Amino acid sequence: MVFICYPRCTTCQKARKWLDDHDIEYIFRDIKMDRPTRAEIAAWQKNGNLPLKRFFNTSGLLYREQNLSKRIPGMSEDELLDLLATDGMMVKRPLLIGDDMVLVGFREKEWEERLG
Repeated sequence: MVFICYPRCTTCQKARKWLDDHDIEYIFRDIKMDRPTRAEIAAWQKNGNLPLKRFFNTSGLLYREQNLSKRIPGMSEDELLDLLATDGMMVKRPLLIGDDMVLVGFREKEWEERLG
């Protein structure tokens, strides 16, 4: 599995500790240094069967600065993918990507159900 996060994010730190405490192996990837590509996000969306808007960091500065809560509903899937790929900080984190699953954000109960 690949664990994608922003190391200074407290939620990401909690998720990483949870993975370590449960002896779950993962490859670490810093979302700011190695941002997700458009193709990766499209694949994750398809594999996780999730709406693209779920991948947006709605509490992030970029999201608020660009007034995306009002813009996203009128955007096409291609536009959403392009926007998500512009900056790793635009993407909700942490992400945990496995062969048959995609977890977006850290909800301990969900992670426990999928991995525990």
